Amino acid sequence: MNKSKLHKDTLVIHEGYDDTQHHGSLAVPLYQTSTYSFETAEQGEKRFSGEEAGNIYSRLGNPTVRILEERMAALENGAGALAFGSGMAAVSSVLVHLTKAGDHIICSRGIYGCTFGLLGIMKEKYNISHSLISMTTEEEIEKAIRPETVCIYVETPINPTMELVDLKLVCEVARKHGLAVVVDNTFTSPYLQNPIDYGADFVLHSATKYINGHGDVIAGLLVGKDAEEIQKLKMTVQKDYGAIMSPFDAWLLIRGLKTMPVRMERHTANAERILAYLKGQKLVENIFYPFDQSNPQLNIAKRQMKAGGGLISFTVKGGKEGAQTFMDSLSLIKIAVSLGDAETLMQHPATMTHSGVPEADRLQMGIEDSLLRLSVGLEHADDLIADLDSAFSALTQKYSTHA
Repeated sequence: MNKSKLHKDTLVIHEGYDDTQHHGSLAVPLYQTSTYSFETAEQGEKRFSGEEAGNIYSRLGNPTVRILEERMAALENGAGALAFGSGMAAVSSVLVHLTKAGDHIICSRGIYGCTFGLLGIMKEKYNISHSLISMTTEEEIEKAIRPETVCIYVETPINPTMELVDLKLVCEVARKHGLAVVVDNTFTSPYLQNPIDYGADFVLHSATKYINGHGDVIAGLLVGKDAEEIQKLKMTVQKDYGAIMSPFDAWLLIRGLKTMPVRMERHTANAERILAYLKGQKLVENIFYPFDQSNPQLNIAKRQMKAGGGLISFTVKGGKEGAQTFMDSLSLIKIAVSLGDAETLMQHPATMTHSGVPEADRLQMGIEDSLLRLSVGLEHADDLIADLDSAFSALTQKYSTHA
């Protein structure tokens, strides 16, 4: 069978694993070991020098982790992948790899709160500056490029506003200037969007989310389109900073990946049901979802995404007070950060995931006090809508009482 023609639904189950090399075990074995023995001292010397392939020490490579990396590279249409202890470990490692003191990074105007914090640290300690721009036009991107610019960092959809960035446009401008493009693809999973297909150099995920799908792992993954570049990053930044993934976490992610396509279809189907419901609520001011027919960026969504995914953000009447009243009135839906779990989660970005972003910057990103982010889970959509309906009733009662 030609493996290059296999669908992602099949790759998530089979890629990177040959059971004949693992005593016929159908499930990927968990190699819970810190180090590996050598047959001879000469073999150890050759492996450390790179003359001979093989295991040395689990910070430098582990069979279970390696299977996950090969599977992720195939899913993102990349040439190599690296697994990290968290999504932020993947973010920090690739940015350290690409930059040096005095360099400049162009970023999408909205980014995860901890990524924003990391950029602040890089500026303070190493004079690596950054610019947050909307990236809506070629002219805007060109204007932001400086002599010291080395890369463009993109989230799309952006957390938590669901704003989209045209990957084809960004990558075309980047190629003209020899800039690397890094895309945080966490919100879509590799099942719904593949940035390398549009020219991105690196794609990263907080694997905690859709890749795992069960809320029991903290992990990050980085895929690159160039195998040599990924190997260089592995043997420098990852090796010496030590931001690795444990074999057990890799084993859990391999297990979670097997159901990712099925889960993403259910997340999306539920989100579409809830989107239709929210459109009929008078206390909802704005709704943000890539495949919303009224989304002005719908053409971009349809061009680079397979479907809208499981994240919906919306604003409610009453600002911060209204948003928190709404959340406190939920019972089935949990108040929690993160996303991509089987459970439906809701959070308030202004006071939670993006609370470390100064108010002026937060508002510039489009994160208002009334904004809520809903990670739609795998429950029955009717039950989720009933819970939302109860919360809207409580909010209606609050404002009718105040009136």
